[in-house]
Amino acid sequence: MFLKPRYEGLNTLLRQTPDAQAILSGGPGYESVSGVVFFYQAKGGVLLVAQVQGLPQDGISCPADVFGFHIHAGSECTGNEQDPFANAGAHYNPGNCPHPAHAGDLPPLFGCAGYAFLSFFTNRFTVKEVTGKTMIIHRKPDDFTTQPSGNSGAKIACGKITAAEP
Repeated sequence: MFLKPRYEGLNTLLRQTPDAQAILSGGPGYESVSGVVFFYQAKGGVLLVAQVQGLPQDGISCPADVFGFHIHAGSECTGNEQDPFANAGAHYNPGNCPHPAHAGDLPPLFGCAGYAFLSFFTNRFTVKEVTGKTMIIHRKPDDFTTQPSGNSGAKIACGKITAAEP
C-alpha cells in the first residue's frame, strides 16, 4: 500500500523552474562526464538535485565508484595543466568551519554504471549565496576527515552555478 504524504511541498517545488543550475563538464581525461545540478530555494533550506553521467568506472569486481562532490568558492571552471579547474578555488566555506562542516560540503555521488543521481536538502546556504560559485566532482570519495578538503583527489568535472532565467 502506498501512503500519500501529508507534506505536498516537495511535489510543488519540483514542478517549478529551479532557482539556479550548474551544467557540469568533464576535464582532461574525463571528457565523458556531464551533468546538471538544480537548486530550488525552499522554506527552511535549499533542495539540490544532481544528475550525472559518464562517470569513470573502476571495472573491478567490487567497485566503489564514489566521488567527492562540493560547491567551491571560485567563479570559473578554468585552471592550468596540473589542475584544469584550479580557478574553482577551495570549498565554499563562508563560516570558516573545519571540514566537513563547510557550507559547500555535500554528500558524495555514488556511481552506478557511470550514472549518479543525488537529491539533498540543506540549510548551509541559500541559492543566492552560491550563485556564481562552482560545483566540482572529485575522482575519489571525500573521507569527511582530512583537512582542509577531505582528500577527495583530482577535480574531474566542473560547472558554474548560474541563476535561472525568468
